[in-house]
Amino acid sequence: MAAYTYSAINAQGLELTGELHAPDAAGAREQLRVRGLLAQYLKELPASGEEGARTAFKKVKPKTLQIFSRQFATMIEAGLNIVSALVILEQQTDDKYFAAVVRELRADVEGGLLLSQALSRHPKIFDRLFISMVEAGEAAGILDEVLDRVAFQIEKATQIKRRVKGAMLYPTMVLTFATLVLVGLLMFLVPVFVHIFGQLGGQLPTLTQYVVSASDLLRHKYYIIFPALAAAFFGIRKYKKTEPGRKHWDRIKLRIPMKIGQVVLKVTMARFSRTLSTLVSAGVDILKALEITGQTAGNWVVEEALADVGIKVSEGVPIAQPLVDNPIFPPMVSQMVKIGEETGELEKMLGKIADFYEDEVDAAIQSLTSIVEPLMMILVGMMVGVIVIAMYLPMFKMLSLVK
Repeated sequence: MAAYTYSAINAQGLELTGELHAPDAAGAREQLRVRGLLAQYLKELPASGEEGARTAFKKVKPKTLQIFSRQFATMIEAGLNIVSALVILEQQTDDKYFAAVVRELRADVEGGLLLSQALSRHPKIFDRLFISMVEAGEAAGILDEVLDRVAFQIEKATQIKRRVKGAMLYPTMVLTFATLVLVGLLMFLVPVFVHIFGQLGGQLPTLTQYVVSASDLLRHKYYIIFPALAAAFFGIRKYKKTEPGRKHWDRIKLRIPMKIGQVVLKVTMARFSRTLSTLVSAGVDILKALEITGQTAGNWVVEEALADVGIKVSEGVPIAQPLVDNPIFPPMVSQMVKIGEETGELEKMLGKIADFYEDEVDAAIQSLTSIVEPLMMILVGMMVGVIVIAMYLPMFKMLSLVK
């Protein structure tokens, strides 16, 4: 279905502009006619591939989606219809790109689509979790409650990302600084000492020879080394986005030493529990909820495990049993889910699991930070110290050569 931008006149003679989706130009004109608009200008927007390139650098922040969901829920609860609420939301948002998206949503809903169907036209902005929640809310007549839960889900997911990024900021900065210092020493300081050593003659210590060789390689082959490193970096990033690369990288993340793998698992468990709790509370079918949770878990290993859970559940097995059988899920998760199933409070238990692991992530990040910070300082000291020692070792020989 193509997208069209239009300019039309309403019954009061006012000119309106916007975008809509239709199978063809005739369908677009018919949609405008149903809305009481007379089309003056109609142009088809670029196809999906071109549209993707057109909006490649345009993103909507999670905070914007959270505010959108919360305000939307409040207006629906207050008795406004969906179109009126979208008109207000379009006017209130400061993000011009998102305002255009909301305008398209309003046009699609006016054209007869359900809100969930309109949202599904923008997969780059509204993920499957968001769309499925809205779809369940429409079916159950609790759209306001569902939108409020979506806002809560976005808030919790954003908090976890912020904590992890905050923990990674210091080590990344220190490592970057240390690398720049190392490159600077090898390219500018070491050649000065090499010149002095060359004038005095004599055999250099082994460590000094290694450092000098590294300096020569970096200085004379920089046009190969730096592009090769950049190509390797972007190549690895691209490989991680492929299906085999994602599977391989997700397995590695869970096995990283120094408790980093444990933090990754706890973050994944918190996301899995919170997402499944949100979907179950919205009344989404459990099989569909497990499928969506797996796709939004953020780790291929957990996604595969939940796919297996879904197969077992479709065969009549309780959810807790395949969780017990799969070692990726900690015993507490499977036991809490089992209690939730037996008591009929699965949503509540999943929420407790999410709360527990979110607190665990906080504690683990603080512990990890306290370990990583001194290690990074030691690493920086070793990197600089090796070069300094390598340069000063020949000094003892220099004294004898001068004599």
